[in-house]
Parts: sequence; structure tokens; C-alpha cells
Amino acid sequence: MKVAILTVSDSASAGTRSDLSGPVVKELLQQNHFVVEKIEIVPDDQRVIEAALRRLTASAPLVITTGGTGIAVRDVTPEATRAVCTRLVEGIAERMRSEGAKKTPLAALSRGVCGIRGTSLVINLPGSPKAAVESLQAVIELLPHALELLQGNTSHGDDQSK
Repeated sequence: MKVAILTVSDSASAGTRSDLSGPVVKELLQQNHFVVEKIEIVPDDQRVIEAALRRLTASAPLVITTGGTGIAVRDVTPEATRAVCTRLVEGIAERMRSEGAKKTPLAALSRGVCGIRGTSLVINLPGSPKAAVESLQAVIELLPHALELLQGNTSHGDDQSK
């Protein structure tokens, strides 16, 4: 299963701080048999994020973003994701926040969304490495089935002809 990771961070894109969340997300994905084909870092700029999401979803069935999901003025990843996706998958974001709330009340401040663009799934994770990993762990078991459905495999193992 191919995946692209998009880190959204002004400081990491400017080179003034290392990207810490992208590498830990990559490691968790690889441990779960995903093939990380692209990793990009962009600033917290809605138009730039939208362009990156359009580009990455053109070739990757799964795009994971990290960063820009909080309530600070420059946190615009959810808005960019909504702008490029045709449908939202509210249950994935709800599950991430629900599981996160078991560990910290600050999980309620995450505005990350999940959506569909074409046959690709876009998932917003928080920018904190720990929160990004915990959020992804909360939903990673759902992803293979979701990706199969988006690729057109909608059979559920039952014989529809009877």
C-alpha cells in the first residue's frame, strides 16, 4: 500500500527546525506494511498545502499529513484538506480524537479531518510526534479496508447473486 507523508510546518520547511513527526509516522507506517513513496515538507500556507495535496493524491492512494491541525492562526491544514477533498470521512477523525482524549484533554483541540480526493484518502495528524503516532495507531487497522473500498473493491465476501 503506497503512502505519501506531508509535514506542514513553517519552521521545518524553512530548515530552522528538524521534522520530527514525519519520520516517526513513516516508521509506524512501514511497520504496518505500507510503502512510503514520498515525503514532503511545506509551510503553513493554505494554498501551498492544497497544491501539495493535489499533487500527492494524484499518485498515492493514502496521504498522511502531520501538523497544522491546532487552533493557532497559521494552523490551516484542515481547511486545505476540506478544499481539495470531495467527501469527508468523519469517523476516522472522531476515532483519533476519542482515543487521544483517553490520554490528554488537549486532544479536543485537534481539528484534523480526513477526506477523499478521487480514489485517495487524506488523513490529518497532529504535529507533535507523540500525538501523530498515537492518532495514527488509533486508525491504522481501518486503512487497508478503506483503501480497498476506494480502489473499487466493494465486495464484502458474500455472494450477491443468491
